[in-house]
Amino acid sequence: IDGPAGRLETLFDSPRDADVRGAAVVCHPHPQHGGTMHNKVAHTLARTFARLGFAALRFNFRGTESSEGAWDGGRGEVDDVLAAASHMRNTFPDVPLWISGFSFGAAMAIKAAQRETFAGLVSVAPAVSRFQADPSPQPVCPWLIVQGDADELVAADETIEWVNTLEPGPELVVLPDVEHFFHGRLVDLREIVTAFVADQLEEAGNEA
Repeated sequence: IDGPAGRLETLFDSPRDADVRGAAVVCHPHPQHGGTMHNKVAHTLARTFARLGFAALRFNFRGTESSEGAWDGGRGEVDDVLAAASHMRNTFPDVPLWISGFSFGAAMAIKAAQRETFAGLVSVAPAVSRFQADPSPQPVCPWLIVQGDADELVAADETIEWVNTLEPGPELVVLPDVEHFFHGRLVDLREIVTAFVADQLEEAGNEA
C-alpha cells in the first residue's frame, strides 16, 4: 500500500465468514530490534481479529524488510500507522475500524489513536516510555491493555503507574508469569482480546 515514505509491505488476514464485521490494523514491535509484521504476537492479534470476522492488516514500518523509506525514530512511523488505517477505511468503509499493536507497535497505535478516532484499541505490552510525558489527550475509544508481570522489557509496574494517571483510562489486564513475548501464553492473549472485542461489538450492536 502507499505510505508517506513510500510503499509499505503488508499481510492481509481475511475473516472466516463472507460477512466482514470489522477491520483492524496490527502494528509490529520495534524494527530496530528485529521486529516485523511476522512477529508471533502481531500474528496472534491479526488471527484473533480474523476469527472475530474482521479483515486484519499487518504492515512493516518504513525501512523494514520490503517497506520503502527509512527508520524515523518513532515519528514518521505514526504516519505509517495512519496510512494503513486510511487504506482499511477506504477498503471497508461500512464497518468499525480497530487499531492494535505490540510493544513499540502498541505505542505507535496509541499515538495514532490520539490523532484519529477508532472503534477500539488493543495495546499489548505497550512501550510506555514513549509517551509517559506526552501531553496529548488519551484515546477516547474502548481500549484494552494486556501486560505480563514478568516482562523484562516493559516493566509491569511502569505500565500500571502510567495507566493510573489516565482518566477514565483503559481496561488493564496483567497476566502473571508472562514475559515480553508471551512465550507459551499466546492462547491466553488471544482469549483476552477475543472477549474484549466481542463485548464491545455486542455493546455497539445493542446501541445501534
